[in-house]
Amino acid sequence: MLAVIVPAHNEEAHLDACLAALRLATACPELHGEPVALIVALDSCSDRSEAIALRHGAEVIAVQARNVGAARAAGAMRALSLGARWLAFTDADTLVAPDWLSTQLDLNCDAVCGTVAITDWGLHCEATRRHHDALYTDADGHRHIHGANLAVSARAYVDAGGFPPLVSSEDVALVAALQQRGARIAWSARPRVTTSARRDHRAPAGFGATLLRMAHELSRESAE
Repeated sequence: MLAVIVPAHNEEAHLDACLAALRLATACPELHGEPVALIVALDSCSDRSEAIALRHGAEVIAVQARNVGAARAAGAMRALSLGARWLAFTDADTLVAPDWLSTQLDLNCDAVCGTVAITDWGLHCEATRRHHDALYTDADGHRHIHGANLAVSARAYVDAGGFPPLVSSEDVALVAALQQRGARIAWSARPRVTTSARRDHRAPAGFGATLLRMAHELSRESAE
């Protein structure tokens, strides 16, 4: 069994599209019919996220933490209890490719760190997009870490101690623990996802916050 875990805090604006894409990925012929558990970890939600998740047939678990590390860990714990051998993680504002899961497995590693693509830069200025593109490596051998495109074997996840309860950079901490334990990590651009460049980010030091900080720095530099 495989498992996909999505943490969500009031994500009704994005979750429907996210789960629709995940359902396609779970039905990929290259998985050869292996069951996939789709788990949404609802963290302190007060909107329609639960109803949306249930409509897509996802299993819902409730967390009251306002902490993405705790939410991912709770989803992973549930997946492990179901007997999942592979844990794949993404975010509610992210769309995965139909072959996302099968491509991860094809890499034959203990963990996979994937890249992210942004298709709509409408909330940021052109200078921010150019600056991001100049710094970002969307190719094999990159060293980016995104909770929106991350996967790990159950064995390696347990061996590394799982996600710590951090409000940001819980993905970075997990990968660091995996490296310390000697896990084989694929730094690959093959598993594709697209994510939003939204300004109402959830993690205070996550990808959305990084883009916003980049925009502020560019604005300050242009004003000097």
